[in-house]
Amino acid sequence: MHENDNVAVVVRTGGLPAGTEVRPGLVLREAIPQGHKVALATLPEGAEVRRYNVVIGHALQEIAAGGWVNEHRIAMPGARELSGLPLSTRPQEPQLPLEGYQFDGYRNDDGSVGTRNILAITTTVQCVSGVVDFAVRRIKEELLPRYPNVDDVVALNHAYGCGVAIDAPAAPIPIRTVRNISRNPNFGNEVMVVSLGCEKMQPARLLPPGAIPMRGAEQADVVCLQDDEHVGFMSMIDSIMRTAERHLQRLNARRREPCPASALVVGMQCGGSDAFSGITANPALGHAADLLVRAGATVMFSENTEVRDGVDQLTSRAATPAVAEDIIRELAWYDDYLRMGSVDRSANTTPGNKKGGLSNIVEKAMGSIVKSGSSPIVGVLAPGENVREKKLPPGLVFAATPASDFICGTLQLAAGMNLHIFTTGRGTPYGLAECPVIKVATRTDLARRWHDLMDVNAGRVADGEIDIEALGWEIFHLMLDVASGRKTWAERWKLHNDLTLFNPAPVT
Repeated sequence: MHENDNVAVVVRTGGLPAGTEVRPGLVLREAIPQGHKVALATLPEGAEVRRYNVVIGHALQEIAAGGWVNEHRIAMPGARELSGLPLSTRPQEPQLPLEGYQFDGYRNDDGSVGTRNILAITTTVQCVSGVVDFAVRRIKEELLPRYPNVDDVVALNHAYGCGVAIDAPAAPIPIRTVRNISRNPNFGNEVMVVSLGCEKMQPARLLPPGAIPMRGAEQADVVCLQDDEHVGFMSMIDSIMRTAERHLQRLNARRREPCPASALVVGMQCGGSDAFSGITANPALGHAADLLVRAGATVMFSENTEVRDGVDQLTSRAATPAVAEDIIRELAWYDDYLRMGSVDRSANTTPGNKKGGLSNIVEKAMGSIVKSGSSPIVGVLAPGENVREKKLPPGLVFAATPASDFICGTLQLAAGMNLHIFTTGRGTPYGLAECPVIKVATRTDLARRWHDLMDVNAGRVADGEIDIEALGWEIFHLMLDVASGRKTWAERWKLHNDLTLFNPAPVT
């Protein structure tokens, strides 16, 4: 990956057998799987192991040239201190704006734009989820066919709302997350809520007057299951369906219309990562991110533990010293959060990551951070915050979230994303009901085997069929097509993961 590296990665599907001469004079001493590292020179005990021109570890024993370099043979370096970091020290050359690019989206009264036209039903507490799920099934069967311009009906279920320390210092995180998901651009400012009645997260607390723009009403439509008017289960269902139909009527009147690419709010994430994530998919996504920024769009990258080891790369790219300080503040908060659980960033790396050739979180982070491209970072979001609420300028934004796929996706929905792109090396059928998800495979073998789950094969870069820049443009154009209504594989199969709130506050 860099001329100073002393390891290289095996690209061939199935790996390479012992005895393979990989370059003149360099012979593999053992079989090395695809994605795993080979020592390009003998590494004495304690020697630095470099990939991406970054020290990803130190040899625990001598590793001969041609030997397998894996997690069992190297020690992970310590985390960099969050002090003495470069603050906005890498001035960026102004990039020429990309003009004339657009997609067909749904304009909202607040100026945001949806890529889908969805009725979302917000819930205040997990207790109502079964009732809402039952109602949604009936709405889809009986009502939705009458409203062909509405894409879907989605229950915003979650495991929060009661049995929690609702006034704890960290409680605003899950509360604002649910609130801001309810205002996602793909829901058209139609806010409908189902409440139980006795929960701690009351509707007025979740959605106080003026907290969220709504179409057709000053306050959210609330169906409270414990209201005296509900006599029997079917009474609850009928009330939910009557309320839903009012919103469906308004949503059905909406039509797609040309919108500038600047109206996109794209969330980027990787999951089931492997050694190819930083070689193919994420660099191409980084190039696409730069194109989006040049087009005036907002692009979010996240995953605290997967950028922590490249913190100096982030703070130096911050548009201002204040933005750099915001990055440091969020990562320091997360360091403290991990310490409270008696773990550190090393807990991130999964067995699948290691099987795919990633020895530790340092190596994983270097391949993850590259999807942010090269644009200046113009703003930072704490968990559950929203880009419009914070009045951030368009451009590249760091949305500080845990690296968990499901929690990160949930928080990016709250941040206001209307399009999601997800890279994977090991493979995951991840999807969201609330937002289209474009899936990018890092390897051709994965794209071949999961041909009806992956939307893009970035493995073509490693195969020599396409370069990073060309693939970045391809992804950019695909994002505009999907934003205009083209269905992703996850949408075709209706695959989606549950919303997963980040709740660092106590549960009572």
